[in-house]
Amino acid sequence: MDDRVREHADVLVDWSAQIEAGDDVIVQVDEGAHNLGVAVAAALGERGANLLATYGSDEMTRAYLRAHDGDFDADPDFERALYERADSVLSLGGSRNTAAASDVPGDRRQSYRRARTEIRAARMDTDWVFTQHPTRAMAQQAGLSYEAYRDFVYDATLRDWEALAEEMGQLKTLLDEGSEVHLLGEGTDLTMSIVDRVAVNSAASVAYDSHNLPSGEVFTAPTATEGTVTFDVPMTVDGARVRDVRLVFEDGEVVDHSAAQGESTIGELLATDAGARRLGELGIGMNRGIDRITDNILFDEKMGGTVHLALGRAYDACVPDTGNDSAIHVDLITDLREDGRLVIDGETVLEDGRFRWER
Repeated sequence: MDDRVREHADVLVDWSAQIEAGDDVIVQVDEGAHNLGVAVAAALGERGANLLATYGSDEMTRAYLRAHDGDFDADPDFERALYERADSVLSLGGSRNTAAASDVPGDRRQSYRRARTEIRAARMDTDWVFTQHPTRAMAQQAGLSYEAYRDFVYDATLRDWEALAEEMGQLKTLLDEGSEVHLLGEGTDLTMSIVDRVAVNSAASVAYDSHNLPSGEVFTAPTATEGTVTFDVPMTVDGARVRDVRLVFEDGEVVDHSAAQGESTIGELLATDAGARRLGELGIGMNRGIDRITDNILFDEKMGGTVHLALGRAYDACVPDTGNDSAIHVDLITDLREDGRLVIDGETVLEDGRFRWER
């Protein structure tokens, strides 16, 4: 086993999830993440935690959804109870076919998401962390050899997270003290209010209200969105390719949308529920270990110099009362590394991919 797999497991267990002796830990292992699952199991055993491992597969999910009539149980008690008893949930992604569920009907997919609202809430009440083990399918999707993709993943994941947390704290302060964010770029002129919002310094640890490894972003929950934004970073959403998505906002809600590719997919997402037409997140990437687009949102949204906006659910950590609610949380990315700016209360903080303290 590559030593970096064991190091990945140690970072996940110690820095990200902060596992302690006696903790009840669910480890969800995707079909291609077996080696990381073994390393995580060993790390949990060494620390005296209690382990329950579950198996995940995109092909299993596809088979279930395509065979089901679409009338899903609104609250399966057995799965919700599992999360309610857990201290931590560690999800180890590792797909062997990133398009496995691409032929699941969109209305059935959205119905399944809506039915799992309470399950999702129970899981998110734990110290959950999501990470990904490099697989050949993801390497192919990124356009890289498997060896090069492994190097990319570990460069993004095995970082000095304490040092990055300190740097990202500068941006968190600006957002916490700010009132309005203005995004400017080709096809983008968008304003958002961040009054009374709390920014999260997402330093890949539950100690920072951060639940992704790798991470390396600062995010908040905007309101009162006005204007137009173009997401020029191609990506795969629900197994479908989307490219050059354009959204028009009025009074905080999407009133028009288009896309060079995948327009129907975006339309299906917007139709999920009322909250799907509003933003739940403004995220600003700061991980310089991510230096290329790989068609994997876990990595791409953290790239330094990019900004992502999420349709749907807002994270509780960002709102003092109640934020936008939805069965979806789907991130879309705009690249500000060339001819782009992020402005907070009239002050340019990010320009052409560089933060003001980097210039």
